[in-house]
Amino acid sequence: MTSAERARLPLSLDVVKAAAEQHGVCTRPVLREVVDLDTGEVRIVGIRCNSTQASKCPACAERNRRSRMAQCREGWHLDHEPIAERHAPTVDQIGLVTYRADLTAEYRRAQLEGAEDQIEDLREGIRETDADLKREGVRGNLPAVERPGKAAPQRSTRRRQDAPNLPRRKVAKRTVGREFAGKYRPSTFVTLTLDTYGKVTSDGSPVDPDTYDYRRAARDAVHFASLVDRWWQNLRRVVGFDAQYFGTVEPQRRITPHAHFAVRGSIPHKVIRQVTAATYLQVWWPDHDHLKYGGDRLPVWDMRTKGFVDPDTEQPLSTWADAVAELDAPAHVAEFGRQVHSKGILGGTEESGRHIGYLTKYLTKSITEVVESDASPRLADHADRLAAELAVTPCSERCAVWLLYGVQPKGVTSKTTPGHCKGKAHRRDTLGLPGRRVLVSRRWSGKTLAEHKSDRAAFVREALAAAGIAKPDTDRTRLQWGPVRPGDPHAPSRTELLMHMIAQRLAWQAEYQQAQAALVHLRPPGPDVSATRPVAA
Repeated sequence: MTSAERARLPLSLDVVKAAAEQHGVCTRPVLREVVDLDTGEVRIVGIRCNSTQASKCPACAERNRRSRMAQCREGWHLDHEPIAERHAPTVDQIGLVTYRADLTAEYRRAQLEGAEDQIEDLREGIRETDADLKREGVRGNLPAVERPGKAAPQRSTRRRQDAPNLPRRKVAKRTVGREFAGKYRPSTFVTLTLDTYGKVTSDGSPVDPDTYDYRRAARDAVHFASLVDRWWQNLRRVVGFDAQYFGTVEPQRRITPHAHFAVRGSIPHKVIRQVTAATYLQVWWPDHDHLKYGGDRLPVWDMRTKGFVDPDTEQPLSTWADAVAELDAPAHVAEFGRQVHSKGILGGTEESGRHIGYLTKYLTKSITEVVESDASPRLADHADRLAAELAVTPCSERCAVWLLYGVQPKGVTSKTTPGHCKGKAHRRDTLGLPGRRVLVSRRWSGKTLAEHKSDRAAFVREALAAAGIAKPDTDRTRLQWGPVRPGDPHAPSRTELLMHMIAQRLAWQAEYQQAQAALVHLRPPGPDVSATRPVAA
């Protein structure tokens, strides 16, 4: 065999990875060191990477997609209210909050007396107490001890005169839809789409890229999640009950986000169109239509003022609070387009299962992969233009892109680099979508995604136990997890770890198949089996 022929042979790691993909094993396991606090035993184990993209790990991406499908199916056509009661505060949580109140009072006293030596110690104690509350399972944040220097301006909540009015009803606490004819309880499938920014061809690329409104397209994509939240607020006020939803955000061919929602309960199409036409989002941000800095001319950090200044005049840039206080009109108004789709669907039907599959179809792909799967040169140029506009579109109040417009964002420090923000909205694989791809309301199924995954594991354990295969339930509270130290001689190689996980996976599958076969024999025969039994003499 020649060297050229040997070079074409597959590597052992590639073969092992192919075997892992074939058997549904994670191909990028993460090493963790586990210490048993009772016995002192130290082990190095591999855990799944839990990636949601098939390009990184097909097995984990498919596993997460199926978990989302189960979550959508369980909450869509519920005929009873899901139980989602909050736990009562514990004694430890109450004690920590009381201690936090004492620290806050001492901090205020030290501020009044000017005791600088005590202020920093008290501030550190407050941070540690807040961290302890998080570890104890307390959601939300307590009031900050540092009062803001300037109050945020109050904006009018009166509806715009050019927006249609909506009827308002008191929102009841129920989440289950109405029942029709004593046995039918349909739900709804809704698709929301943003407005047009110019004519496009059949492949989604603009007919005239020079007149296509890339600025409005980029801003609408950045604020799409907030616009969707406003739509749900309006819908609940109109229908009069706490409508629940499971939705996914996907790109259209023109690389514009749109959302598909499985909605519990039947909602008339007329109401959905009315709410969509009346929903808008006003963005009260400083003006960011024209760049003031760019290239080699960028704002510089000034140690004296603890802020950024103009590179030529050394004048401090406007702070975020000052820039917002001077606003007379919103910088952007986001609205949905006229294209709205809704459909009533009954639970337990083939149509329901088909729409659940459609909802989760692209969850294993990034936004760029969905767009570039069959991209033409014109569509690729369209994506480049949109990405260039998103690079200079601020994504939040703390975005470093604001410095290019002469405004200091919130939380600016000497480490902030003008024009360089790590937010998801500026990444090429998201194309402006800064939020989550899956949107689930709080009272959808009464369970979190982790609890849905745990239900599946519990089902498998019960099936094994019914067949006489007992699996010990490990007390994970007595296990301490940590990263593996670099260069640890006991750490297995990636090939060795993958082979161990493949063997473990095959053993689990064999046990489950054995349990299923045993349950078939233990199951009582149906009514059609008696005809095949031998007749007693």
